[in-house]
Amino acid sequence: MKKLIVAAIFIAMGNTSFSQSLGYQDLALLFSQNQQQGTARFNAMGGAFGALGGDLSAISINPAGLSIFNKSIFSGTLNSRRTDISSVYYGNGITTQEEFINLSQGGAVLVFDSSYTSDWNKFALGFNYRITNDFDANWLASGNSGVATFTEFPLDNGNPPNQYDVAENQFFNNRYNGELSELSVGLSAVHQNKFYLGLGLNFVDLNFVQQSALTEQNRDSNGNTLDADLYQENYTTGVGFGANLGFIYKAHKNFRFGFSYQTPTWFSEIIEESNIVNNDGYFGDTQIAVSNDNTIYDNTFGGNLPVQNLLYRLRTPGQITASAALIIGKFGLISVDYSNRYFRNMRLTNDNFAAENQFFQNELQNTNNLNVGAELRFDRFSIRGGYRYAESPDKLAIESDHFKSYSIGAGYNFGTFKLDFSYSDSNQTSVYNFYPGFNVNAADLSIDNKIFTGTVTINL
Repeated sequence: MKKLIVAAIFIAMGNTSFSQSLGYQDLALLFSQNQQQGTARFNAMGGAFGALGGDLSAISINPAGLSIFNKSIFSGTLNSRRTDISSVYYGNGITTQEEFINLSQGGAVLVFDSSYTSDWNKFALGFNYRITNDFDANWLASGNSGVATFTEFPLDNGNPPNQYDVAENQFFNNRYNGELSELSVGLSAVHQNKFYLGLGLNFVDLNFVQQSALTEQNRDSNGNTLDADLYQENYTTGVGFGANLGFIYKAHKNFRFGFSYQTPTWFSEIIEESNIVNNDGYFGDTQIAVSNDNTIYDNTFGGNLPVQNLLYRLRTPGQITASAALIIGKFGLISVDYSNRYFRNMRLTNDNFAAENQFFQNELQNTNNLNVGAELRFDRFSIRGGYRYAESPDKLAIESDHFKSYSIGAGYNFGTFKLDFSYSDSNQTSVYNFYPGFNVNAADLSIDNKIFTGTVTINL
């Protein structure tokens, strides 16, 4: 089974005969991932805020947590990520390291105390923007599989043409750019200071780019060489909508539990533009040169740049979350979230996606996920720690394919504003097959993300 860098599965591109880029079922899984990044406090505590509330990032988990706030606030978050991706391909290892910075969260909550009824005594309205999936990444792989796929020079008029069927090396460069962002609007109310009820609406924006380049070096029996370069690109945009509903019940002043349901995100329109279309027998921009001919073959010569356009729809997995939080007076707290995501219910529509939808049903599993967080308070100063585990949706995933993250953090309350910081480290393995349809091993990938987050919160 081929697994995606974020737990999707890599196969050939939908309706092409050869592709090193993501297929539609791979893209559907990629666009369904949620990195659960938010404010620094949220990240430091592993995102375990389903029963805790009191954080803008918790709107996407349980909007009932908005009315935990005692006052109106605004918060903004800056995120710095260092990603190391190591590849091993036929015994050859390469490590790629890159750093990315973005404004990952911004929002506000307005709290209203009610004087009209003694039962529903507080209301809160929240707005929050966050990046739910940051796609930016780059990695390289190089080695010799012993399999040559570019064996002829297209401009060779010989009968039969010369065969360059001895493989010497393959080099693959893969880059992703873009993000999946979410604007959430939530409303919450409190009944008799015990029962917190909330509703959230989520508006999703998708921008994704994949650019991949494959270089293959082969030779013939006389030592003449052939160098082939295949470049593929995919530009995808889309908009989606989802909602979530939840409650928190304060069973005791020191204990509360919660439950929430997050609907699927319905992408009503995903637009793809790609060069992965048959162009003179090659699926992508192709150049081929041989040592025994001074001419270079280029299938884009003269402006021959065919483009494939497709519009389709996607329904991502829904999710339920059960939560509990223990509040230890003014000294600290412990919070736990358990969630289950329905990956088998994913669907692609508006084209012939029967094979992809059957794959979701037969080869994927609904996933179990765990978030744990703790906080210790020393007057205005707080220290925090968290753990996050997300199961791979692939039925054949090995233990290292599951997502695991450890986090720490600290914060200080200055009265009119707060500063919070967090650091998290996550690890995951995967494989990528850039020769689908050939008897060639996939590249083994190991992904390590180190994320530093800073948040400023201002009382309104």
